[in-house]
Amino acid sequence: MATVSYVIAGSEATGGAGLQADLRTFTQLGIYGVGTITCIVSFDPKAGWGHRFVPIAAPVIADQIEAATIAHEPEVVKIGMLGTPETITTVAEGLRARPWRHVVVDPVLICKGQEPGAALDTDNALREHILPLATVVTPNLFEAATLAGMDELADVEDLAEAARRIADQGPAVVIVKGGVGLPGDDAVDVVYDGSEITVLRAPKVGEERVSGAGCVFAAATTAELAKGADVLDAIHTAKEFTHAGIETRISSTAPFDAVCPRL
Repeated sequence: MATVSYVIAGSEATGGAGLQADLRTFTQLGIYGVGTITCIVSFDPKAGWGHRFVPIAAPVIADQIEAATIAHEPEVVKIGMLGTPETITTVAEGLRARPWRHVVVDPVLICKGQEPGAALDTDNALREHILPLATVVTPNLFEAATLAGMDELADVEDLAEAARRIADQGPAVVIVKGGVGLPGDDAVDVVYDGSEITVLRAPKVGEERVSGAGCVFAAATTAELAKGADVLDAIHTAKEFTHAGIETRISSTAPFDAVCPRL
């Protein structure tokens, strides 16, 4: 019987991030992927490729969660972009309705298609309703600084402090992803498991951010956890998988490249 991983996230129309990248990652890692759509994000080529953001109605999200979880009874779920406080409370209710071995949260805090006030409400709702349910959370530098209440993260010590502060909000394991945002030749991630700090390093592949890297990393972690890996092993595999996908990135007429692990 196939191993199932479940993702609750937004759809990203170019295919480089969101649910499309998550399900592709599951397949590449030998997992049967099931997905629930929370919102639709499409870039506007006529307006500088800015975000266009359309939330899915909360009852429709609840219906998707009900069908997916009853049909497949998944044990591991990844939470990606949620987008509105109403969506967050709906997803939290769905998560609390059944036991989970792991809940992996990629805390997408800001969508450029939202007004700042709405974005802040969404951030606060995520802290209140989703973080306490997470076993693993995977913020990037901006997300980690916001969740930790820190101005900025400039070095490994800052990443470690942010990870500790976020862990105090509920997650068992926090991975703060430095990516290309820290100075130096390596992309550095810091993992905190509630007692120990582990630093992961890989050579940077250029200095530009690549669309979908965060989604792929969290999805790969989720897939490995679904297979039964322990958390640190799953994170190591996810970092290697994502690094390889950045090396073989795909270009398009959009002004950004996307992660594309070699098939």
